[in-house]
Amino acid sequence: MKVVFILGSKSDLEFIDGMDKEFAKWEIPGKVVVASAHKVPEKVLDIVQKYNDSDEDIVYVTVAGRSNGLSGVTAANSIHPVIALPPHKTKEDFMVNINSSLQMPSDTPVMTIIDKQNVVMAVVRIFALNNSELKRKLVSHIKEIKAKFNN
Repeated sequence: MKVVFILGSKSDLEFIDGMDKEFAKWEIPGKVVVASAHKVPEKVLDIVQKYNDSDEDIVYVTVAGRSNGLSGVTAANSIHPVIALPPHKTKEDFMVNINSSLQMPSDTPVMTIIDKQNVVMAVVRIFALNNSELKRKLVSHIKEIKAKFNN
């Protein structure tokens, strides 16, 4: 069980800062690689093929803006789920990046999530499908959230 971040640029490291700590709370290890689908597509394909050949459960989180080819290339070639997390600093930046992440061709299943915490929780839910301990922790977490509204 591992979350693999593929970033389109080193500048995206700042955007995912702190997510490793959130995944650590759930005991989900992560790996971060930088591999632009436009500039080094062979590197992206090598990463995807390596995990396709592995028995390890993987969820990809792709972080790329502008013309988000990274999420599509990853999803089109992977047997694992792909979540696009479009980076953004400004409202204008958000509009460009979200649209390029949402517009994927058929048979290219990319789930786009814009909130970093929701990415964490989506990955947790995916892995909890086959991990009873993680599922137990998730159920407890949901109960804690609900209890905050019952006071």
